[in-house]
Amino acid sequence: MPLFETVLIANRGEIAVRIIRTLRRLGIHSVAVYSDADADALHVTLADEAVRLGPAPAAESYLSIDRVLDAARRTGAQAIHPGFGFLAENAAFARACAEAGIVFVGPSPEAIEMMGDKIAARAAVEARGVATVPGLARPGLGDAELITGAATVGFPVLIKPSAGGGGKGMHVVTVATELPAALAAARREASASFGDDTLFLERYVSAPRHIEVQVIADAHGNVVHLGERECSLQRRHQKVIEEAPSPLLEMLDDGAAVRARIGEAACETARSVGYVGAGTVEFIVSAEHPDEFFFMEMNTRLQVEHPVTEQVTGLDLVELQLRIAAGESLPFGQDDVTLTGHSIEARVYAEDPRSGFLPTGGRVLRVAHPSGEGIRIDSALRDGLDVGVDYDPMLAKIIATGDDRAQALRRLTDALGDTAILGFETNLEFLRLLLALPEVVSGDLDTGLIARAFDSLPFAEPGARTFVEAALVMDASEAGTATETGAGASVAVTSYASPTGAPGGPWSRRDGWRLGPSAARVYRLQSGTATADVRIWGTLDAARASVDGGPEWAVSVRGEGGDARAGGGGPRGGATGASFVTISGHGRSVAHARDDGDVWIAADGVTTHVTERRAQSRGAGDVTASPEVTSPLPGTVVVASIADGDHVEVGDPLVVVEAMKMEHTLRAAVAGTVHLHVAVGDRVARGAVVATVTPDTAQ
Repeated sequence: MPLFETVLIANRGEIAVRIIRTLRRLGIHSVAVYSDADADALHVTLADEAVRLGPAPAAESYLSIDRVLDAARRTGAQAIHPGFGFLAENAAFARACAEAGIVFVGPSPEAIEMMGDKIAARAAVEARGVATVPGLARPGLGDAELITGAATVGFPVLIKPSAGGGGKGMHVVTVATELPAALAAARREASASFGDDTLFLERYVSAPRHIEVQVIADAHGNVVHLGERECSLQRRHQKVIEEAPSPLLEMLDDGAAVRARIGEAACETARSVGYVGAGTVEFIVSAEHPDEFFFMEMNTRLQVEHPVTEQVTGLDLVELQLRIAAGESLPFGQDDVTLTGHSIEARVYAEDPRSGFLPTGGRVLRVAHPSGEGIRIDSALRDGLDVGVDYDPMLAKIIATGDDRAQALRRLTDALGDTAILGFETNLEFLRLLLALPEVVSGDLDTGLIARAFDSLPFAEPGARTFVEAALVMDASEAGTATETGAGASVAVTSYASPTGAPGGPWSRRDGWRLGPSAARVYRLQSGTATADVRIWGTLDAARASVDGGPEWAVSVRGEGGDARAGGGGPRGGATGASFVTISGHGRSVAHARDDGDVWIAADGVTTHVTERRAQSRGAGDVTASPEVTSPLPGTVVVASIADGDHVEVGDPLVVVEAMKMEHTLRAAVAGTVHLHVAVGDRVARGAVVATVTPDTAQ
């Protein structure tokens, strides 16, 4: 008899897929819910049953308590697993589940409310003897009180919303003059993300490390911790890389004793609110005093980074959640918990690191997931998936586990190199470069490392190999030998038609045949600001190519196993339909030609977009500042900093566009009179003109 007969998953994406995996293993009927934007999503396909909630906006679908409960009633679900995000830490939802007679797989509403209020949480844990960061934290603090109190706390200070988590609304302020604007932005972001703009201040700890502890507690008074995770590699307070155990504790002479102390502090935090279920207690540790730790907050849900704990403990946290929700006692005690090996997780995002990490998104033309010993993939990606801006930009998690940290790090680096996501920019290359930093390799981490090191990261620029590959893919696609899939053409070419017996005779051949030497097929290509002229001779199973008149390359295009029309896989057996471009002595790449002729190529974790120069809308010499202000990403206008007809100077803020829970300020590139084309609340597409500045008359 299963724990529950039917469980509804009130979430989407990779966490929904991950929960379905455990439900299937336990023999529990799974119910997915989805918005119109996710009608074809992987979690909908994998679940035993799926129910539409409503349109794409989360407020009308995943955040609608009434619609989620209605779906549970209609499908006969005895329990609801909230995953993380959306309703996972919503006390009203947990209370509504109880009133409907449906088990909420999580803690009590009271525990959620207490730990969801960061100010109340600080008071609760302080009463249990758990140290907190010095600061100014009490209910109802206005901006004037915060500005006055900041001098007592001492700069730099960290502004934090009392509600929510995930770094939303958090701002570091180094000087008093920046505080009013930062408070306004923090309140706006907190209100938009959590519906509560209450703020408080903490002293900003220099060179801080972020260490969190996984706790699990049942309804019978048993509370244990499952070791710690290091989450210090962050960008704008958003975690990027997580690992277990913490390299800091591993390096300390008394690391075992510190682990026991921080684990007990986490358990005391859970006991302070009568916690039941899986939760995470987050601590901040100063690099100057690594044996001291301060409570930051408790996340009353499953964490994004829970897989690394599962990998080193051998426990399934989702299964434990379900068993505890069904009333069972924990099947082990603290002394039974052991940590074996090391595990590291990388979060893959739809964002462009070289454009300020702006969200991207679009149609997934091809995805190739890695595989191999010690590799785990938590992903909802598949070919043809549309990634929009309605939800968080995280696409997948790649987890590598080894006997020690060095082995796990090598495996993760290799796995990222074997991952391909074609169709829009992602952070894959950034992740590989980050893992190669000496500080990361040695475990000398802190939350400011990414900000300090980013400008020195050696991002790859397109070279001869990239342009040769793109030309090969375009050539094969234009030849009509590509396999049509979704919105584009997946190039899967073994060779051109043989010289004899070609349909239409010699006039239809494209191998450059003529009396005398073969003619080259020429492609004038561009990627970013780089350009190249590529010439190709011969058939693509054994062709020659040169770039800008340079040395010749021996090249070929083929599908997995050499069968052009059997479909392909990723570099280690990924998605069906991908193609490979092989250049002798230079490995292979995954490539895809869109139906508009553009090509996306992924090799060694680097993804490149190549177009033909004739398709470019701007001339190479067009480098002057534009009076048109365009949105670099799709999103919603949340602030208009000026009024139509105002005069602005270069760099003045015009509007703020919010996308994927982040705000982006768009500024004037020229001085003059501004004419707004949008209003607060308008949704804008990527590249849409939001304002035009009529330049001042030249003096």
